[in-house]
Amino acid sequence: MEDQSLTPIRCKAAVCRANGAPLVIEEILVDPPKSYEIRIKIICTSLCHTDLTFWRVKEDFVVPPVFPRILGHEAYGVVESIGEHVEEFAVGDTVVPTFLGQCDACSSCASEANNMCFAVPFSISPGMRRDGTTRFRDAHGAPLHNFLAVSSFSQYTVVDVNQVVKVDPAVPPKLACLLGCGAGTGEPC
Repeated sequence: MEDQSLTPIRCKAAVCRANGAPLVIEEILVDPPKSYEIRIKIICTSLCHTDLTFWRVKEDFVVPPVFPRILGHEAYGVVESIGEHVEEFAVGDTVVPTFLGQCDACSSCASEANNMCFAVPFSISPGMRRDGTTRFRDAHGAPLHNFLAVSSFSQYTVVDVNQVVKVDPAVPPKLACLLGCGAGTGEPC
């Protein structure tokens, strides 16, 4: 029997193909996690104002618009598979992805005055934080860009291990998904 953790998963995602264009539910492929990554089955996701901002981004925005893209960064899910060098999580763990990472080893993560990890820094780039590539492809094999290295408007996503927090499975998913952004930043949801 083939190990599912080593193969792409075919699933559905809400894909944004152009600035302000309607999100379209498409069948996509989600690659397996690489080293220091986990693949998550998304149980619940929410819509944040940041998603709307990047969906309707203008050409003169601070960050150039990148499409096609899978938006979403507030979510709750279950670990489906893990990549090499992942020791803190196991298949079946309930988790919340976060857009800010925490390595717990760099000087910034050890500081009480800062929460911006230097080892795997925050980025708005359209790929994964460690290698800049995407784990998503459309039905034709074309890359679909990441959003805040989370992209939770998909049934499955791949996230860097330093951007995931375990949560008690008793926490209701519709509340837990807000922890990845709204609770951490103090923003109203």
